Amino acid sequence: METVIENIPTGKPKWLKVKLPIGQKYTELRGLVDKYSLNTICTSGSCPNMGECWGEGTATFMILGNVCTRSCGFCGVKTGRPETVDWDEPEKVARSIKIMNIKHAVITSVDRDDLKDGGSIIWIETVKAIRRMNPNTTLETLIPDFQGMERNLDRIVEANPEVVSHNVETVRRLTREVRIQAKYDRSLEVLRYLKEKGINRTKSGIMLGLGETEEEVFQTMTDLRNANVDVVTIGQYLQPSKKHLPVKEFITPEQFAKYEKFGLELGFRHVESGPLVRSSYKAQKHIL
Repeated sequence: METVIENIPTGKPKWLKVKLPIGQKYTELRGLVDKYSLNTICTSGSCPNMGECWGEGTATFMILGNVCTRSCGFCGVKTGRPETVDWDEPEKVARSIKIMNIKHAVITSVDRDDLKDGGSIIWIETVKAIRRMNPNTTLETLIPDFQGMERNLDRIVEANPEVVSHNVETVRRLTREVRIQAKYDRSLEVLRYLKEKGINRTKSGIMLGLGETEEEVFQTMTDLRNANVDVVTIGQYLQPSKKHLPVKEFITPEQFAKYEKFGLELGFRHVESGPLVRSSYKAQKHIL
């Protein structure tokens, strides 16, 4: 018997339509990315905010390959056995940032549960290389949970980027379905630990439209604030392919505005809440 899934939206609403990126800064950076074959998440992930972020001198880079050891139901990154670590990668990323003249760089990575250090050594070497080659560039590191292992988190603390981000992605009830190998409370503990160890600015992100309720979103935001998180980003989940979790609901701009108001009242320093918001949206402002 065929299973029929009802009430799943079929067409994107008008507020999710994006204008093509324009502007001199965008055109210059696009040319450099193509000329030098630079790898940014902005281009490979077709981010809707690429033009705006590049115009502000911000770009996102992914390290440790493009194959993840986890199989999250929302993520378009390949899952499987990753390639061996490229120990030249820190210099390559630092050089890309220099060529693009990036003012604020966001570094992220796949999960590397296959490595004893979770990839944390490459992480710290990448930050060091960027600092050495681009002393005026500020940094955000959007890290995996490193399975909650403190010795790996301590390497991030030692690197001391201006912002350290780790996304809870969804509400507690949906975590097992959406993130599979991750744990809601472990993510909260990672964020709390980073703050306790002296990270100046911590940050997390949530996707909406996966079947969560308003009350659950409020509770997740409260949990993050109780973990002393400074910045939260809230955006619309969009299905990368038919193999991924379906969109259960398109959240209205008015509802996103309601979450922003609630977050500011909770005491977050910055709340980015809107249909097209992604983890690195307006990232350069989050160091202030």
